[in-house]
Amino acid sequence: MTISVDVPKDSFRLSQLLYDTRYRSLTIQVVAFILLMLSFSWLVSNTVQNLSALGKDFDFGFLSTPAGYDINQRLIEYSSQSSHGRAAIVGILNTLLVAFLGCIVATVIGVLVGVLRLSKNWVVSRLMAVYVEALRNVPLLLWIVLIFALMTESTPQPRDFREGGSASMLLGDTMAITNRGVFIPKPIWHDGSMILGAIFVLSLIGIWAFRRYARKRQEQTGDILPVFWVSLGLLIVPVTLFYFVLGHPVTLEYPELGGFNFQGGLQIRNSLIALWFALSLYTGAFIAEIVRAGILAVSKGQTEAAFALGLRPNRTMNLVILPQAMRVIIPPLISQFLNLTKNSSLAIAVGYMDVRATLGGITINQTGRELEGMLLLGLFYLTASLMISSVMNIYNNRMKLKER
Repeated sequence: MTISVDVPKDSFRLSQLLYDTRYRSLTIQVVAFILLMLSFSWLVSNTVQNLSALGKDFDFGFLSTPAGYDINQRLIEYSSQSSHGRAAIVGILNTLLVAFLGCIVATVIGVLVGVLRLSKNWVVSRLMAVYVEALRNVPLLLWIVLIFALMTESTPQPRDFREGGSASMLLGDTMAITNRGVFIPKPIWHDGSMILGAIFVLSLIGIWAFRRYARKRQEQTGDILPVFWVSLGLLIVPVTLFYFVLGHPVTLEYPELGGFNFQGGLQIRNSLIALWFALSLYTGAFIAEIVRAGILAVSKGQTEAAFALGLRPNRTMNLVILPQAMRVIIPPLISQFLNLTKNSSLAIAVGYMDVRATLGGITINQTGRELEGMLLLGLFYLTASLMISSVMNIYNNRMKLKER
């Protein structure tokens, strides 16, 4: 016969919040949160009182008033009679444009330079080392101003393109590089252009599906399908076929010299080109070192094993080295994309109208709403950074090793 005895449990005491390890961490977090909220509340209250003393209020109504200034580079319709809110949107789109283009070009440059730095050719590896060290150790602002100066001082004026002038257009008289910018053909959308766009999107989806199928088949059977040529065919053939079937739904407007400048076409201003190239070259130098470090992090035995199986150097790099190196490359690569996006705020140095120049510059000067403008500007950069981090983290999770 056994007798069970209930052990009395200790009742909860307030002292356990400090001396019991089960509750101490929770107590510290609650106290820290309360202090943080009190500090934030005091900061807001103090700001409101100071604004009231200056005769100001906290209001975002200025976003609906006419801006009264022009923006030279824009992706959507805008005039000086548009609102400050629309001017801010134009600046945001300009910032996202140069950030998107810069991230793509910087990634391509960084991967190429990072791989070439490991080349056995002494001249190639030394040249890439000079590029990396020169770009990384000179402030970005100097590169932006230098490229802008080269674009404006070393290129011909529009009048030089007149008959008998010293300059001529390129690519069959369809593109002109001048000190006012680069003029290229502008697409004109007609009836059926939406269908053509849908065909192009479907082609991209088909390319993605085929590449995924080819990768799975290679993993299962070892057969290597001609991915490049099939992808190229899926990209060109359907769009070209439907372009003629739909009766040329997209035409081009070519730039022509008229008066003192080119008329028609699409003008890409030197400020955008200078900012784009400088950001790409500067960030590409950092990405190159990240790529080189990622490749060196892969065991040399992996390369030797691939060569022993008969793989050529280019396929060894694409199929063995880079897939493993990407797990090391992606985390610091996210930081470089974020830096490039935030460094685009230097656009004001060459007159490129990004969100820093519109919302954080002219709008604040005209309306006197410096607090509201800076809060909106900071919110935009915070949102953009979080979106970039989220997308890249999703890709990073896909690249992680999957344990069985």
